[in-house]
Amino acid sequence: MADYIVRATAANNQIRAFAINSKEMVEHARIIHNTSPVATAALGRLLTGGAMMGSMMKGDNELLTLQMKGDGPINGITVTADSKANVKGYPGNPNVIIPANYAGKLDVGAAIGYGELIVIKDMGLKEPYVSKTPLGTSEVAEDLTYYFAKSEQTPSAVALGVLMDKSNTVKQAGGFIIQLMPFATEEVIRILEENITQITSVTDLLEQGMSPEQILDYVLGTLGKIEVLDTLPAKFHCNCSKERVTKAIISIGKKEIDEMIEEGKEIEVNCHFCNTQYTFSIQELTEILNHVK
Repeated sequence: MADYIVRATAANNQIRAFAINSKEMVEHARIIHNTSPVATAALGRLLTGGAMMGSMMKGDNELLTLQMKGDGPINGITVTADSKANVKGYPGNPNVIIPANYAGKLDVGAAIGYGELIVIKDMGLKEPYVSKTPLGTSEVAEDLTYYFAKSEQTPSAVALGVLMDKSNTVKQAGGFIIQLMPFATEEVIRILEENITQITSVTDLLEQGMSPEQILDYVLGTLGKIEVLDTLPAKFHCNCSKERVTKAIISIGKKEIDEMIEEGKEIEVNCHFCNTQYTFSIQELTEILNHVK
């Protein structure tokens, strides 16, 4: 089944909710970046959260960037998403290997380490909105929960999970974001908190075969009928191209391009997000130089 996001409301619009199955996008990221299991889990969680957060944006040209910059050996993670839930991302060190945590699970928190979460929203205004919050657990979901409370003043419950198979491929991936509206009653808040404490992990729900709709029903069903507003496909998508890379080379300036040509070797430019290599011959560099003012 292709990845998709469900957007819904519950408790007479006192709650808005998002749920996603993200197995394909996370597996695609694992393949192109050749990530270790813990790097797959860390990147996969942020990709999953980023896709849902991207779907919260309204404008077609709006762009969300999430950066987890910590002192751990993964050397940070960067993810970007648009309002259509196209998402891409990469870890600084895709090959990081560390021992499991005390519970025998992949230790994402130790891989990321202490640092900060940076959220950048480019909404087409003069300056993008930038928020920085300290990383708490560095397990991703809890850090996004804290961001919503601190920077957007929106009480939220974020659950994200990536389950690896014995072959180190992605067996399950997905998550949900539940948010309380300002007019939510104390009774709704109490019931929601009780429901969330009953959940062991989002990957357990996925392992039971639950769809995003069924996950929301499991979490919110006791609060009355859930109204599904829409569903939208979610996927790993990078919009890089040789034309875009050419523009980036032009931007570095005449002197630097001259030096590349003088070396007499073709150059390779790598896209961090999708790991695509773009090769430029001396002739192509010379043609690029002619476009530099």
